[in-house]
Amino acid sequence: MNQPGFSLGPRRHPRRMSLTPMIDVVFLLLIFFMLSSRFGLDAVLPIAGGAEGAGSEWQGAPRLIDVAPDAVLLNGVETAQTDLPDALRPLMPDDGGAVILRPRDGADLQRVVSVMDALTVAGFGNIILVE
Repeated sequence: MNQPGFSLGPRRHPRRMSLTPMIDVVFLLLIFFMLSSRFGLDAVLPIAGGAEGAGSEWQGAPRLIDVAPDAVLLNGVETAQTDLPDALRPLMPDDGGAVILRPRDGADLQRVVSVMDALTVAGFGNIILVE
């Protein structure tokens, strides 16, 4: 078929590749990652985790705070959240022992965090959260 005088016509230039589909994909990925990422800072709650299974000696009077949906109880006695630090101070040992915080059924997380914040602001830094 390679005969002299046989021509396939003028030589065509290769077609340029369009960048439009690639740009569309890049913008779709950009929108996806912007919508799926979180821009806020996460708050860190300092909670004592205990001594990793090792026993430790309890110091002083019991300091158990139950956070219920409608009340805060210190050692079983209902106490207002604002009065909690003053009621807790006489129970603390001199070297700053731990305070046990126990959320009860139905108590929401925001209520537990607000009690923890109130205790931390009042100077009680060693808070143990139990189930």
